Amino acid sequence: MSKTLLLLGGSRYVEPVIKSAHELGHRVVTCDYLPNNYAHSLADEYRYASIVDKEAVLAVARAIEADGIMSFAADPGVATAAYVAERLDLPFQGSCEAVRVLQNKDAFRSFLRENGFNCPQAYSFKNIEEVMKASLDLPYPVVVKPTDSAGSKGVSRVDGPEELRQAAENAFIFSLSGTCIIEGFIEKEGHSSDSDGFTVNGSFECVSFTDQLFDEGSENPYAPMAYTMPCSMPIEAQAGIISELQRLSDILGLQSGIYNIETRVGTNGKGYLMEVSPRGGGNRLAEMLRLASQVDLVRASICAALGMRIENVEMPRYDGFWYQQMLYCRTSGTFLKVKASQELDPSCIKEIQLWVEPGDDVHAFESANHAIGSAFLRFDTKEQLTEYAERGDLPFDVLIR
Repeated sequence: MSKTLLLLGGSRYVEPVIKSAHELGHRVVTCDYLPNNYAHSLADEYRYASIVDKEAVLAVARAIEADGIMSFAADPGVATAAYVAERLDLPFQGSCEAVRVLQNKDAFRSFLRENGFNCPQAYSFKNIEEVMKASLDLPYPVVVKPTDSAGSKGVSRVDGPEELRQAAENAFIFSLSGTCIIEGFIEKEGHSSDSDGFTVNGSFECVSFTDQLFDEGSENPYAPMAYTMPCSMPIEAQAGIISELQRLSDILGLQSGIYNIETRVGTNGKGYLMEVSPRGGGNRLAEMLRLASQVDLVRASICAALGMRIENVEMPRYDGFWYQQMLYCRTSGTFLKVKASQELDPSCIKEIQLWVEPGDDVHAFESANHAIGSAFLRFDTKEQLTEYAERGDLPFDVLIR
């Protein structure tokens, strides 16, 4: 029987959700305050409402008689989706309170500390005066970030008090609630991970890991520009993080759905849950997992949101070694073309998505929304993957003028 899915946000990252929902025979209504967003043309219907306006979205859900709601790769809409689901008794990953804890960085750090999880020192601030008053007492180096933003927007590392004001002012700009969090910087062992997991009736049946790669020469060196899968994190460290994720789910009473999970292992040997957001990740992470392992968390997310049977969710078993490069520019300009490295074997290229045309203006890469596409590569051996992951240049160059 066909059902109606209300999908918050209309960026390109929700295209696979719309496609999979249609393959399953369901109707998709997209909703945000940007009528020209790309994905609206792919949906069955578009409704105008800000995804942070809970009552407006609730009215939309009632009007279309939604059977489920999702904010797949749109972080600002997650709390709204939880609110609407709770008011209309629709399926969702967790209660409004559980989602509030997971979505707000300040509340999440407090939750971790209170329940004995590994957690950096963290402090929240409502204005720049509070920040500067505490500037001499912070445990430098620190990371400054908005409490309620995603995609690495407004995030920066600060090594001393003289750098703090500018970093905090930038974080406040990107915070919907006007709050920033400052936390001790965790020196990582190896690479940090950003990938997706999935709970079925509260049990983490799938947890994937990646190696996040960064470009220190970009406008924001904390915005991931590439991912590899499988990851290089030791198996025992992965097992410890999975165990802690399950403990988190048990405490919060989570249900069924997808989570974007950021983790790392510190040089102290401890595993850290940096973020566990009840949504699919941006940067096509669920699509990467589907290509690399055939575990389809996009389809599973739709089934969970519509209260249908969830199938084929399991710990990933990888087919080959995968590399995803976000296509981006270090500086703003006019897009010309994408050029593949002459040393790249064309048989490794499994998919390229390009979201701009020659002549379009492009923005320097400061956060995930400034990517202009992505490319998936598959290698037969770990050594081939490592060679590309550790190269100084990228498999693809974006040429601009």
